[in-house]
Amino acid sequence: QVQLVESGGGLVQAGGSLRLSCAASGRTFSNFDMGWYRQASGKEREFVAKISWTGSSTYYLDSVKGRFTISSDNARNTVYLQMNSLKPEDTAIYYCNFRGVNPPHWDYWGPGTRVTVSS
Repeated sequence: QVQLVESGGGLVQAGGSLRLSCAASGRTFSNFDMGWYRQASGKEREFVAKISWTGSSTYYLDSVKGRFTISSDNARNTVYLQMNSLKPEDTAIYYCNFRGVNPPHWDYWGPGTRVTVSS
């Protein structure tokens, strides 16, 4: 049974930092891109960052570029999101995602971890 577990969320003041982690288990995750999404209260879920399964490419939401950094440890099936210079508008539930690059493009999600940034 595939399981993704996020950790590292919490309450932080504006300008502070948090590091999110997401560990996956239950199958082999080679050829899986890894990413983070977030959903603020009353809004739709949005893409935040993604790292290719090779680790060679990263992609970011414009509003987090220069503040957030995604990285991965494929040996541990773990993806990280280092979040610096946090803003109140970063407040949301953050979800990790593992998506297969080959058909049938298996798509796995974690239950989410809450990040609250106070002003």
